Amino acid sequence: MRFVNIPRYTLAALLSLSSFLIAKAAPKNGKYKVAINREDGRQIFFNLVWEKINGKTTVTFINGTEALKTTDIQLDGDSITINMPVFESSFRLKSITPDSLSGFWVRKLPSSELRLPVSAISSSERFPMKSLASANLSGKYAINFERKDGKQDPAIVELQQNGSKITGSILTPTGDYRFLEGIVNGDSLWLSTFDGVHALVFSGKVDTKKNISGAIWSGAKSYETYSGKKEDNPTLPNTSAMYVKDGESGHLDFSFKDLDGKLVSIKDARFKNKVVIIDLMGSWCPNCMDETAFLSEFYKKNKNRGVEVVGLAYEYSDNFERSRKSLAKFQKKFNVTYPMLITGVTVMDPQRTEKTLPQLTDIKMFPSTIILDKTGKVSFIDTGFQGPGTGDYYKAFVKEFNKKIDNLLK
Repeated sequence: MRFVNIPRYTLAALLSLSSFLIAKAAPKNGKYKVAINREDGRQIFFNLVWEKINGKTTVTFINGTEALKTTDIQLDGDSITINMPVFESSFRLKSITPDSLSGFWVRKLPSSELRLPVSAISSSERFPMKSLASANLSGKYAINFERKDGKQDPAIVELQQNGSKITGSILTPTGDYRFLEGIVNGDSLWLSTFDGVHALVFSGKVDTKKNISGAIWSGAKSYETYSGKKEDNPTLPNTSAMYVKDGESGHLDFSFKDLDGKLVSIKDARFKNKVVIIDLMGSWCPNCMDETAFLSEFYKKNKNRGVEVVGLAYEYSDNFERSRKSLAKFQKKFNVTYPMLITGVTVMDPQRTEKTLPQLTDIKMFPSTIILDKTGKVSFIDTGFQGPGTGDYYKAFVKEFNKKIDNLLK
């Protein structure tokens, strides 16, 4: 074997280059300010925490009191893939320096994918603080979003302010925008959230008469303005009610495969003489994520009382394997021990109700919850879900839900 003498300055250069490459490949631990860059120039800011401890890497997405953690991370040189703990959503990044990243957020859609540029820097800031808060904006606001066609969509904004920091949520007749976090500059507020599907910025200004106005930027292109006022107890209309069709007995009849490919029927023995909660959901749906988390814990606490839960999934694709993989994330994340069934009917299918639950009027909203009494007859149908990000509204839901189940178990 022939040995070659390497000059000392060459060896030093190689070691320096090696150190540089290692540094590029390993983001430092800590909090990062992430910006999703839209085509219109608007940036959607949020925070994540990168931690590598004892060789294990964890990324946590922070939205107020919510911490969405994932360990599904691949490192290959300076390339980083971060897969969200639920949803078909990921980040494909390059480590530019030990405290900066650049790349794309990629979210799978029914037949395509959304791909938006992303940058991140080491920082605990979410929005720039330009001035101290001049007012306390805490409270509930009844607002209307202004659509391009001139129509208005009602919503409720619920805010909790502490100094210049502010958190809250936006409730609509079809669900909520979950956990929002931001700041108050003077009499203006900026809030944002990112959960793998929702990616939005919400701005607002409140005048001396407690009127609020502003805008919301969501996803790749969506932009809407809104206006409203502060109210003590604002409410929302029920625009998506479901019913048992006239002439039907109220007894459902369905059979679908679970994630293991086993056929499960509502007529099976496990559901007989039980109060059954049927969750109409999809693994693409953030509000379904919150309801799955709630139902998973509820089932564990109440199954011995004679309660069963079954999920019916309406996915982006009618491909069983794609649906199974996406739903398996939900099952793992929330330790779901009740059956989750794949209907094989997509959420976009205009005949989704007729193909799955023909005894009911149209399914208009996900999630929706059907509660059967001990005889198997539909007792309640609740559309939508106000999750834990909505504060008092979530507490009211939990109280009412428990009351319904308790009464049916008597």
